[in-house]
Amino acid sequence: MDVVRTPPQAPQANAIAERRIGTACRECTDRLLIVSERHLTAVLDSYAEHFNTHRPHRSLGQHPPDLPPAVAPTPDSTIRRTRILGSMINEYRNAA
Repeated sequence: MDVVRTPPQAPQANAIAERRIGTACRECTDRLLIVSERHLTAVLDSYAEHFNTHRPHRSLGQHPPDLPPAVAPTPDSTIRRTRILGSMINEYRNAA
């Protein structure tokens, strides 16, 4: 594998990385007051876990990489909410 340096001040040269960084900023760090490097690491680790396992991806037909077990909704079923990063991100699913 060879390392290829991108030109300075040319975000178009590395569009994939720039898109990933932009998504993390818009959905996560722009909404928080980061107080230390340790806090930033914890926030980014939590967001990466959500992004890589639970967040829907367009390439997967708007399904998350780790599909939850299929539960058929009934009139009496409830919806469960999982809070990520102190309710900044919420995940919803049908409860069994």
